[in-house]
Amino acid sequence: MRPFSLIFLPPLFLIITIHVAKSQTLIKSTCKTIAQNDPNINYNFCTTSIQAAPASQCATLSGLGTISIRLIRYNITDNRCYIKQLIKNNKLDPYARQCLDDCFELFSDAISSVKQAMSYYNAKRFDDANVQISSIMDAATTCEDGFKERGSGVLSPLGKRNNDTFQLSAVALSIMNLIQTGSG
Repeated sequence: MRPFSLIFLPPLFLIITIHVAKSQTLIKSTCKTIAQNDPNINYNFCTTSIQAAPASQCATLSGLGTISIRLIRYNITDNRCYIKQLIKNNKLDPYARQCLDDCFELFSDAISSVKQAMSYYNAKRFDDANVQISSIMDAATTCEDGFKERGSGVLSPLGKRNNDTFQLSAVALSIMNLIQTGSG
C-alpha cells in the first residue's frame, strides 16, 4: 500500500463506523417504537431478528420492511421443512399427525402469501401486503390452535416456531404502518 493511500484509511473507517452506528440506531428505535405500540412484539426479538439479517446494518426503514418480510419467508420455509421431518415419525399419535398435516398445508400456502406480500410491498401496495402477511399470522395461530382443539393433552411441537412466525409478521406489519403513516 502506498503511503498516500494510508491517509484515507482513518476517515474511511470513521465514515463506516458512523454509518453502522446510525443503522443500529434505526433498528433499535424502530423496534422500540413498534414494541411499545404492539403487545405482540418483543423488543429483543425484534432487534436480534433484524440485526441477524444480511444488509440490515445499512438499511433504511423501507429496507427494514423488506428484511422483515424476507425473515418471514425464511421462517415459514424452515417451519415447513421441520414439519415435514416430524411427519416422517411413524410413532406419532394420529391426532398429532393430523395437526401436523394441517400445519404443513397452512405453511405451504403461507409461502405463496409471503411471496405475494413482497411483490405488493415493493409496489408500495401496503394494504394488499398487509392482507397477505395477516394471513400468515392466521396460519401460525390456526396451526397452534389445532393442537389445543381436542383437549387431548397433545402438546404442539411447533409452539415457539408458530410464535416466531406470528411475531415476525407483526414486526413486518408494524414497519409497514410506520412507513404508511410517516412515523419512522
